[in-house]
Amino acid sequence: MTKSEQQTWQGEYGIETSATADIIWSIFRDVPGWRTWNAGIEHIDIDGPFSTGTWFTMKPPGEDPLRSRLVEVCENECFVDETRVGDLAITVAHRIESLGAGRTRVVYAVEAVGPEWCVVRGEFTPRGGLTTSVFARWPEIIMKSKRGRK
Repeated sequence: MTKSEQQTWQGEYGIETSATADIIWSIFRDVPGWRTWNAGIEHIDIDGPFSTGTWFTMKPPGEDPLRSRLVEVCENECFVDETRVGDLAITVAHRIESLGAGRTRVVYAVEAVGPEWCVVRGEFTPRGGLTTSVFARWPEIIMKSKRGRK
């Protein structure tokens, strides 16, 4: 069965900020710090540098740990990770988009491919709460990062 024949769900959520791409990137590449802005992470460890091909283990609260791999890393632009659970593949792209006039958009885009895509859809919709929780602390995190760089 090809990907186009499988059940697929895609969702995207983003916020605008005055933070620069390098400030946002510093937050992205600080993998142990992801817990401060993503309530869906209880514990996380990365097995090497923040680069394409590196694996990391993330434990959601009350769940078993998940193994994920960085499948694309482009400094100050994006990173994409992939997690496989049985026949389900979940790909999450974290993009930094310049809007001009000192504004940046941070995008969290999810694609789930496989027989249990509907479970992922429920977790990544505003009603499911995960996308909201991922970005809930962004303003605070970005401000701390800006102060730390002065």
